[in-house]
Amino acid sequence: MRSIWNGNISFGLVSIPIKIYPATEDHSISFRQIHTRDGGRIRYRKVCELEDSPVESSEIGRAYEDADGALVPITDEDLAALPLPTTHTLEIEAFISAAEIDPLQMGDAYYLGTTGAAGAKPYTLLREALKRSEKVAIAKYAHRGRERLGMLRVVGDTIALHRLLWPDEVREPAGVAPKEKVTVKPAELDLADTLMETLGEVDLSDLHDEYHEALEELVAAKVSGATPTAEPGERPAGAQVVDLMAALKESVRSAKEARGEEAGEAAKGEAEEGEEATVHELRGRKKAPAKKAAAKKAPAGEKKTAAKRSGAKAAKAAEEEPAEKAAGKTAGKKQTGTKKAAAKKTTAKKQTGGRGTRTAS
Repeated sequence: MRSIWNGNISFGLVSIPIKIYPATEDHSISFRQIHTRDGGRIRYRKVCELEDSPVESSEIGRAYEDADGALVPITDEDLAALPLPTTHTLEIEAFISAAEIDPLQMGDAYYLGTTGAAGAKPYTLLREALKRSEKVAIAKYAHRGRERLGMLRVVGDTIALHRLLWPDEVREPAGVAPKEKVTVKPAELDLADTLMETLGEVDLSDLHDEYHEALEELVAAKVSGATPTAEPGERPAGAQVVDLMAALKESVRSAKEARGEEAGEAAKGEAEEGEEATVHELRGRKKAPAKKAAAKKAPAGEKKTAAKRSGAKAAKAAEEEPAEKAAGKTAGKKQTGTKKAAAKKTTAKKQTGGRGTRTAS
């Protein structure tokens, strides 16, 4: 592994000679530009505008362009004269908790190695001190023409360096979040939690770049002269207005099926969630046309006939109702008259009986 920087770690009065090595590598397949008409290679050449001729790298310097377009040359001697104590030193400024660092500041990662046996002892001392304190070191160093901020942490038996952005290099997320006021219901949060639990955790080592693998197969087929047989991948569907609750439930069901859970358990879980959640239809959605009734509608003529029959029945019932009432009244009068006549006869009998008794005596 080739180092990209040599210097020293300044840990108080302790100096640790180190080399910096890249901790990551890029597996991207690089392409060259060609002329589509004849396949010729497209090349860029560094040309001087004044001479209109190519220039060798040894003749190229640097300059600063001001607002008026004027170029101010900056030489290597000018840069070397800058009062930077971190030019060849990684100066440790403080030790803090890793949780205090915003992940947005994290940049490239490097490994720090020692140069010679003399640096083994102080290197190990710093590594063990970081382990025991469970903290990270914040340091400054100069790399590629500018002073940079870095974080030192322990990875296995090695000290790693993460390049950090300066705080003023991280933008504020102003205007990025949705401006609309949205209320998330507890039932929706419960479904989201269920989906997260269903998806579960993952071992990052199991993840791989499927696009890169497909691209390698394509290039290999082209090199061998074969016709690529890779099927085009599915294009992601555009943003659609969907019922959020229905989408969450379907996501949970799909995740459970992908993990091999039984359909019964998935249905049971959805039923339990459905008791608490209510699905509301979104506004603006077109309703499906209503299904036609199986029975045919009656013709207009039949409707009128039926209406007439209903009207006749109603009229007849209306006529019969007063008659029944009248009959009831007449029957009531007859009963009353009969009762009165019976009472008169009883009174007469009593009177006659009284008179007969008196005569006998």
